[in-house]
Amino acid sequence: MQKMGIRSISLILIVLLAATSCSKNKKPTSLKPGKTSSKTGLAYNGKDGFEVKQYKALPAGPDLVYIEGGRFTMGSLEEDVMSRRDNPKRTVSIQSFYMDQTEVANVHYLEYLNAVQRDSSEEFYSKALPDTNVWFNELSFNDSYVTMYLRHPGFRLYPVVGVSWVQANDYCEWRTAAVSQANNTAGAAAAAGGKKRGLSFGKKKKEAAQAEAVASTQAAPQLRIESGYVMPPYRLPTEAEFEYAAIAMIGTQYSDENQSNSRIYPWDGSTMRQPRGRKQGTMLANFKRGPGDYAGIAGKSNDGAIITQEIRSYPANDNGLYDMAGNVSEWVYDVYRPLSNSDVNDLNSFRRDGYQDEAKSYDTKNNNSLVTDNLRVYKGGSWADVAYWLSPGTRRYMDQDSATAMVGFRCAMIATGSHKE
Repeated sequence: MQKMGIRSISLILIVLLAATSCSKNKKPTSLKPGKTSSKTGLAYNGKDGFEVKQYKALPAGPDLVYIEGGRFTMGSLEEDVMSRRDNPKRTVSIQSFYMDQTEVANVHYLEYLNAVQRDSSEEFYSKALPDTNVWFNELSFNDSYVTMYLRHPGFRLYPVVGVSWVQANDYCEWRTAAVSQANNTAGAAAAAGGKKRGLSFGKKKKEAAQAEAVASTQAAPQLRIESGYVMPPYRLPTEAEFEYAAIAMIGTQYSDENQSNSRIYPWDGSTMRQPRGRKQGTMLANFKRGPGDYAGIAGKSNDGAIITQEIRSYPANDNGLYDMAGNVSEWVYDVYRPLSNSDVNDLNSFRRDGYQDEAKSYDTKNNNSLVTDNLRVYKGGSWADVAYWLSPGTRRYMDQDSATAMVGFRCAMIATGSHKE
């Protein structure tokens, strides 16, 4: 009996020693940094006021899709029919980021206009209004779209158009504040000793109500970035991000990193139709098939839309993104320069205005050039474009204050830290 007791005690000691050893060797992570500094041994969250709290990572914002970064061949794979030579192929790498699954639709932009009308000046509200006259054409009877397209319930989930690059950026700023408000509510609840953190984006109603009650009884503290509750800002995607997300080469490579093929469009193959299955022969995007042919014949309206179509009406690409080709072209963040391919970095390529290849180098005074710092790139092709412009590598530009019935937008956001499904 005495020997058995000794053995039991020895076994317990071995288990405790193993557990202690495991805990000491436990690797700190960004989400779980531990209680003490691995460099100084000093305790976190002590009297010196240095806070390094563990936290549960907030979910991505609504509608955002995680795009895993990597290298890809940026540039046009189509023949340069415009002879601009402004987008030759080159290899670049893109850091992981988030992108909207769909374009911003009319109902989403009306939500923004409602908030602006309540909280901003009449002048700013007027500036935020889309230009619905983009539908008007002296030689076409599109007059009904001028009054109906933006506000009629039947068009709620059609992509918003008539929005300039400047207006799209203003929407991104508002959306950042609107989504952050939910996080601030959760952060206020946590700061007040409330329930679970991370209550935003569809968590349990009871917990969300408790957090809201806390926020309503006291002013929410100004959260710091270190708290983990500060949402990264929404913004327009860069040209490189848009092209990378659209081409969606994920799944086309072998295990040794050699890719089996390139893509002209956001899907495999060189055609615009479903190659197989029940929907074989139907169009994969909303575009203009040829002169005067926007959709096919009645009863066999192949792409289903004479003008724009509801978001999510066509198959998503391998990244889970809809309408990265067709429906509406989309604004990106970059200023336009014909030399963007040689002036940008090969990591997270982005063409900002006022740096290298400056606008003053172009002869706009004598009308020998259109290049200014107000020109912004748009990509993706629209319902009114032929298939050539649906290739993600093609690029066009327009003044940042201009708008058309063919250009809309979607938002993107930086991915913070590592990503786990």
